[in-house]
Amino acid sequence: MFTNKTFLITGIADENSLAMKVAEKIIQNNGKVVCTGLGVTPFHKNLSEKATGFLNKSYSDFEAACKNRLGAETLTFPLDVTLPESLDSLVEFLNQNGVKLDGFLHAIAMDKTIRNKSVKPMLEVTAEEFNDTMTVSAFSLISLSHVLLMSHILQKGASIVSLSYIAAEKVSFFPYINMSIAKAALERLTIEMAYELGRDYGIRANCVRFSPYMGSKAGNATLKTEDVDRADRLSPLGNATPEDLAHEVVHLFRPETRITGEIRHVDGGFHIMG
Repeated sequence: MFTNKTFLITGIADENSLAMKVAEKIIQNNGKVVCTGLGVTPFHKNLSEKATGFLNKSYSDFEAACKNRLGAETLTFPLDVTLPESLDSLVEFLNQNGVKLDGFLHAIAMDKTIRNKSVKPMLEVTAEEFNDTMTVSAFSLISLSHVLLMSHILQKGASIVSLSYIAAEKVSFFPYINMSIAKAALERLTIEMAYELGRDYGIRANCVRFSPYMGSKAGNATLKTEDVDRADRLSPLGNATPEDLAHEVVHLFRPETRITGEIRHVDGGFHIMG
């Protein structure tokens, strides 16, 4: 299905990342992937020793996971979507390797108001915290799309898929609060991008909301076992699995589909419950 097709996969932290399952499914369908992860770039300035250590460990885990699960030949690259120079460096890397993209997965998110399974109330969120979360988790869809399009790396007829969840729309019993606002923005941006990119480039843009999932670092940051169990009981089909998510993303990546501007639910029907 994806013979001679290549996709950029962002947001892999380790082997349990949802983005990793998507990358594996693409490869199983004869496609190729290029993966980006969090790490130190030449454009980071005045990093503390603690921050440098964290970023180096993050990239080491990411790279090891990609090589182990996706193959030693898998192209990997450290990307900070908040730095224009880092985005330009990604373009240079892709050009050097002769990569043209048929789509990408946006699975990038960050929220410093989440710490040790504790979420700061919305009224206590600072402007800096709000803007940082919005920049990384939502606006990065625009900045990444723009740089890949203007460099002619993202091909006409490509497909963009972003990961979201039900808290973008409703208050949930597993609160993310500030991150939920950013995901709501991400979904709205997806719809606007579907219109602009569809008319100008034939590019599709869709979002997928997934079940609560503790297997990834992101899910484990706030979720408790009882949260996942409750969602599993409430959902008509029970919680969806990472495999279910990967199937849906791969479907949206298929070149012959004309699906765009959708907010898809892969959550076992959790979204229809009160």
